[in-house]
Amino acid sequence: MKRIDPTAKVSQNASIDTDVEIGPYCIIGDNVEIGPETYIGPYCMIEGPTTIGNSCRITGYASIGTPPQDLKYKGEHTRLVMGDNNTIREFVTINRGTGHGGGATVIGNNNLLMAYCHVAHDCRMGDHVVMGNVATLAGHVHVGDHVIIGGLSAVHQFTRIGSYSIIGGGSMVNLDIIPYVRASGDRARLFGINTIGLKRNGFSPETIRTISKSYKILFRQGMLLKDALLMLEKEFSGVEEVSGLIDFVRGSSRGIAR
Repeated sequence: MKRIDPTAKVSQNASIDTDVEIGPYCIIGDNVEIGPETYIGPYCMIEGPTTIGNSCRITGYASIGTPPQDLKYKGEHTRLVMGDNNTIREFVTINRGTGHGGGATVIGNNNLLMAYCHVAHDCRMGDHVVMGNVATLAGHVHVGDHVIIGGLSAVHQFTRIGSYSIIGGGSMVNLDIIPYVRASGDRARLFGINTIGLKRNGFSPETIRTISKSYKILFRQGMLLKDALLMLEKEFSGVEEVSGLIDFVRGSSRGIAR
């Protein structure tokens, strides 16, 4: 059963599923879809087109699905798509996409965005991501699965953050961060493999050792990057994690942090 506070303003063109709770003084705009068992706290604003999945919890004062902060945006039809089981804390802002950036901001499942985080237009976030307080993603940032971004960090536009990596608090990230690593600083550089994170996510000791060897070949043997990648292909042929790492590096347009 829907529970909508009488002070909330919900557009007749919004689609609110069953078992949704909307708190006091919320504003839910046109073309907003909210899945079942989702909670919208007090004073939230959700503009459309926005789709929010099942069992999300959006705490008070969040601003979701607002237009992109991009001077090139001219009011074209764009959207925000958010998956299931996401927790969005106080004062978080998430913008819709732009026409020139693919038209959508996409957030996966089981993510935690702590207070005052910002996700800009055309970002794409995977699953099980944690953003610490006041962490900020500029436009077109891609974040993989199981990433932790420390509080007060900022990620430059068009940057990619590889899966299972961790970014230390207060970092300024202006180059791609490869999967499986620890990175920190202004400008962020690498500090080895995210061993604890890999163990927590069920990676076997053998796989962790393989990832560690791959890291050393890439960054600790003084080889040209193209030669190091060829060595990885030869030495770890068929290892899924290494193949993904190679593809990530070769797919970088901004360059990778080291």
